[in-house]
Amino acid sequence: MAERVNPCDGKHGAHERLTRVFALLGKRWTGMVLFSLMEGPVHFSELRRSIPGISERMLSDRLTELGEAGLVVREVVEGPPLGVRYRLTAEGSALEPSMAELGRWAERCLKVDQEAAAE
Repeated sequence: MAERVNPCDGKHGAHERLTRVFALLGKRWTGMVLFSLMEGPVHFSELRRSIPGISERMLSDRLTELGEAGLVVREVVEGPPLGVRYRLTAEGSALEPSMAELGRWAERCLKVDQEAAAE
């Protein structure tokens, strides 16, 4: 019988990689920011409107972190009026299949709180 390999054991480096992934993507609002950017480039105000409950400061912080990680790019749009929009890089766009699979997993496996669902 073949030995089963744990994908998260340190020998294969997956544990360290997953730790880095969740340190970035596990922060509050980060998934929703990425999900909103999957549709294409958007201005800051449009992005904020697409994520109910996020503050300007939190959105700005998340965009900065995602930019530093190489997942999001801030682009200046020549005016008038001068504007700024955000878009996913190729590395950020590469998360789309994983995000879609996480959504499917959540639908199958996570129970929805009935009170939250009624709101």
